Amino acid sequence: MLFFDYFWNMKKLITYCCAALALVSCSGSYNSNRLLQGGAKVAQAMMVSDTEIKSYVTQSVAQLDAQNTVLTSGNYVTRLNRITKGLTSVDGTPLNFKVYKTAEVNAFACADGSVRVYTGLMDVMTDNEVLGVIGHEIGHVALQHTLNAYKQSLYSSAAMDAVASTGNVAAALTDSVLGQLAQEMINARYSRKQETQADDYGYSFLVGQGKNPYYMAMAFEQLEKTSGEGTAIQTASIANLFSSHPDTASRIERVNKKAKKDGYTRPEK
Repeated sequence: MLFFDYFWNMKKLITYCCAALALVSCSGSYNSNRLLQGGAKVAQAMMVSDTEIKSYVTQSVAQLDAQNTVLTSGNYVTRLNRITKGLTSVDGTPLNFKVYKTAEVNAFACADGSVRVYTGLMDVMTDNEVLGVIGHEIGHVALQHTLNAYKQSLYSSAAMDAVASTGNVAAALTDSVLGQLAQEMINARYSRKQETQADDYGYSFLVGQGKNPYYMAMAFEQLEKTSGEGTAIQTASIANLFSSHPDTASRIERVNKKAKKDGYTRPEK
C-alpha cells in the first residue's frame, strides 16, 4: 500500500470514528465496549484488500443470482453468448455473463467481473446496442468505479456498526450485510466525471470490437425513449444506467459528435 493510500485511509478512519462519537454523544448514552469493538470493525473495513473486496462482491452477486430468475438456456442466453463472444476479461479480471429474466430495462457490471443483463433491456435493443451498454458498464469496472462504490458502502456499513454494534466482530460479512451491499451495488450512482469516463471507455470498447461507436449513443437514445414510454419499474431501472445526472441528452450528443469527427457513419439500426 502506498503511503498516500495509507494516510488517506487513516484520515477516513478518523473521520468515521469521530462521526460515531458525535452520534453517540447526541444519543446521551453509550456502551464503551460496543463503541471500541465497532471502531475495530471500522479499522478492519478500512484495511481490507481489493482482493477481499472482490470476494465480498462475488458473495453479494451470488445472493442476487439466487434472488432472481437466471436463465441458463434459450434465446436470450444464446443471444447474449453471441454478443459477448470473445469477452473473457477486463484488466486481468475474468468476466462472467448471465441473463436475468425480468421486464426491467437494466444491466450492471461488478468489480469481480460479473455482468448481468436483464431480458427487458434485450427486448428493446439490438445486439450492437446491448454491446454498447455492456461496454459502458465494463468501463465502470475497468476504471474501478464499481470497486470504490462497493468499498464506500462497506465503510458506511462499518461506521453504522460503530454506533449500533452488537459487540460481535465477525470474521466474514453476514448475509444481511451482503444483501444490503448487493442492492447498493445495483443502485450505485456515479459522478458526472465517472459517467463521462465510462462513456469514453465504452466508445473505445466498441471500436476495439470492430463495432460502430454510434451504437452506444443509439443504446442510450433507446433507453431514454423507453424511460418516457415505460412503466414506473422500467423507468426506475433505466435511471440506474443513467446515474443521477439529468444530462443524458448531452452525453448522447457528445458520443454522436465524437463518432462523426472520427469518420463513422451513423447506421440505420
